[in-house]
Amino acid sequence: MTRYLIAGAGGMLGHDLRAALAGREVVALGRDALDITDAAAVAEATREVDVVINAAAYTAVDAAEEHEDDAYAINATGAANLARAAAAAGARLVQVSTDYVFHGDAASPYPEDAPLDPLGAYGRTKAAGERLVREAHPGAHIVRTAWLYGEHGASFPRTMLRLAAERDTVSVVTDQVGQPTWTGDLAASIVALLDAEAPAGVYHGTNAGTASWFDLARAVFEVAGLDPARVLPTDSAAFVRPAPRPSYSVLGHGAWGLAGLPEPRPWHDALDAAWAAGALGRP
Repeated sequence: MTRYLIAGAGGMLGHDLRAALAGREVVALGRDALDITDAAAVAEATREVDVVINAAAYTAVDAAEEHEDDAYAINATGAANLARAAAAAGARLVQVSTDYVFHGDAASPYPEDAPLDPLGAYGRTKAAGERLVREAHPGAHIVRTAWLYGEHGASFPRTMLRLAAERDTVSVVTDQVGQPTWTGDLAASIVALLDAEAPAGVYHGTNAGTASWFDLARAVFEVAGLDPARVLPTDSAAFVRPAPRPSYSVLGHGAWGLAGLPEPRPWHDALDAAWAAGALGRP
C-alpha cells in the first residue's frame, strides 16, 4: 500500500489533503511534529514513505518583507530538505507553490513555463524553493496555487462574512485579479495528479476563470443570501501594505490536459460547492 507523508498537515490545505486521502495510509505531520528546516528530522520522517506532499509554508506575506530569512528557511531550505529526503527514499514529491513567483503584470494567463519574476520577499523565497526542489528531485511535481480559502483556517470569504455581520457595507479592491481557489478542490487535484502518475513538472492548481477581490466578495455575499450591493468598489491605494501584491495572478492550466487530466473547474462553481459543504462558515 502506498504510504503518504503530508508536511504542514495542520494548515488549511493540509486538512483537506487528509480528507482527500481518507482510507489510505497517511502520516500527517503539522509543524509541531515536523520542523522541515531540520534536515535530520525530515530524513527520518520520510524514510519509509512513498509520497511526500509539502503543504508547509511561511505564508505571512507582509511579515516576510522584514523576516525574509525566516521565510527562506521554510519556503526554500525546508522545501529542499524534503526534496532531498524524498529523492533518497525513492519517494514521489509534490511541492506546493504560489502565484507570487510571478510579477503580476501579465495580460493573459501565465503558462506553467513562464519565467519567474517575483515582486517581494515571499515570492522570492517560494521561487527559490521551486529551484531547489527541481535540483534535488527532478521527478517532483510543483503545484502552484493562489487565493486559497477553506474550512480550516482564516480566508477572504470568512473575513467577508464576518464583516457582513459587523458593518452595513464593505469596500473591496477591483484592481487585483486572480483565481479564488477552494482547498478542497486543490487537494483533490493533487491526489488525482498522483493517482494518474502524471509526468513530473509544473501544474497550476487554481480554480478556473478570473475574478477581482471585489468580484469574489460579491459572490460570497450572494452565496450566503446577502445583498451584494453592500460590497463597494475601491482600489489598492486604499489598502497600503508592506508587501506588494501582484495585480494579475491568473494562471493557465495547460499541463493538466497534456497529462490527460481534467482542468480545474470554474471558481464560482467551487465557491458554491464550498458553501454547500460548510467550508465558508456562516454569516
